[in-house]
Amino acid sequence: MAERPRKTPSLSPGTRAAAPNTRRERPPERPGGRPTVVAAPASSTPQAGVRISKLMAERGLCSRRDADGYIARGWVFVDGRRVSELGTRVDPAAVITLDKQGQADQQSRLTILLHKPIGFVSGQPEPGCTPAVTLIQPANQLSTPDTPNFHPACLRGLAPAGRLDIDSTGLLVLTQDGRVARQLIGDDSQIEKEYLVRVDGSLDAKGLALLNHGLSLDDRKLKPARVEWLNDDQLRFVLREGRKRQIRRMCELVGLRVIGLKRVRIGAVRLGDLPLGQWRFLRPNETF
Repeated sequence: MAERPRKTPSLSPGTRAAAPNTRRERPPERPGGRPTVVAAPASSTPQAGVRISKLMAERGLCSRRDADGYIARGWVFVDGRRVSELGTRVDPAAVITLDKQGQADQQSRLTILLHKPIGFVSGQPEPGCTPAVTLIQPANQLSTPDTPNFHPACLRGLAPAGRLDIDSTGLLVLTQDGRVARQLIGDDSQIEKEYLVRVDGSLDAKGLALLNHGLSLDDRKLKPARVEWLNDDQLRFVLREGRKRQIRRMCELVGLRVIGLKRVRIGAVRLGDLPLGQWRFLRPNETF
């Protein structure tokens, strides 16, 4: 008996039979017939290691900005391998070195010591104020036989490493060297700054103790300081931080008014006999 043909299953109107999955589906089309490209999701896994520029700054090799410049120029070696791609991450224990060109560039960076007068702002100019860097001119250089003379290149990239209020005087450091800036004003800086402060008002033993340790500014506790009387109206402050107008505000909290403030030392470098309004280069044998 002849076999009867099988019937094909009926489909509802408008329904097509599923085709075997033998090729990739076409992406949906945009109006006009062009396919829409769907981007693959970005990986959420963070890249391992630490950015080279961050490591270099943490180790005091240079600032992060300088590190990026050295990397782009191919002056940086990691474990003996030259690296030139910005953003590269490496093991935190990697050995990082600079080639001769990078070392020479660092050695050419200048640091200047200025005896800032009252009336000059240490950083960005404010309306009606003159920045201290305008004093770095040949006429104001302290002349010594063993130091180089002023050249316009001395001003290139020169920036203050720390602030000194407009109504304060004393030692101000300006530098082209990111290593010096980090050493003096980095978050982990432990460099001491010494000030002579003339005050008006009375201060008992409890107030003096508070100046040494126990005060807060802007809801943050201050680091311990060393504060002592030098004479009837002058205090000596030694700080390891530099909040805005810190000494003046500290004195206000214990009932004193500052009538004169002079910074005489930063780390191991002293103002010494540098005349008011004059500047000199940091000497090769000087370190902060």
